[in-house]
Amino acid sequence: MRPTGYHGEAFGRLAELARGALELLLPPTCAGCGARTDPTSVLCARCDARLERIAPIACQLCQEIAPRPGRDRCADCEASSSPLTACIAGVRFEGAASEWIHGFKYPRPGLRGLDPAPAAVAGAMLREAALRTLEPRPDLVVPVPLHARRLRSRGFNPAAELARSLARDLELPFDAVALCRTRDTPSQTGLDRNERRRNVRGAFCARGAGPLPERIWLVDDVVTTASTLAEAALALKAAGARTVIGLCAARSLSNRSVAGHG
Repeated sequence: MRPTGYHGEAFGRLAELARGALELLLPPTCAGCGARTDPTSVLCARCDARLERIAPIACQLCQEIAPRPGRDRCADCEASSSPLTACIAGVRFEGAASEWIHGFKYPRPGLRGLDPAPAAVAGAMLREAALRTLEPRPDLVVPVPLHARRLRSRGFNPAAELARSLARDLELPFDAVALCRTRDTPSQTGLDRNERRRNVRGAFCARGAGPLPERIWLVDDVVTTASTLAEAALALKAAGARTVIGLCAARSLSNRSVAGHG
């Protein structure tokens, strides 16, 4: 039998092929405004500037404040027991970034849903996050999974599509089903930090009999409190991983966070 989520994975691959075909037929243009741009750039300089960057000097775990001198974490994160070695995004989840992510996660019906722009921009944001990690290249890229019921309803897993694209671009090993979600947790929207932790507690387990490789990048589309990533990281570590870095396309941060486009 195919592993759970195969149909969603197949859908994602077909959509990726369709988008790739469209990109071959079109000249390199900005995904936001349509202006001609460099073939290696998804957005022109003006549209790119609408994405609010998280300062590169931010703590590698919370990204809220600057780390301690000579360290990559702030004092609070150094004292924490998070299973994540780091949790990194390059862009704040607001304004233009939230619009792009929404368009990627909830494509319009019919042929309009094949518009490659939202996926391309979300993928570029994730690659930017990957470039910020201070750790060695990973042995494996793994997405945060959807529960089978939600995957059937939705048709694809946004985190898996982002992770697959990142692994392909950076020539890294990828496993769409290294993790599974053991229960269909309610939405995290509207929950505070403690409620989010309780909501996802014990919600993940690793597949397969053998141990996982040591270094893993764990990919999600958006992170708020990192509760989901932390719980998934616990399952990966229980299966043999030693270093788990959370990567996401965008991140919700408080008003106290460091800012800047550096």
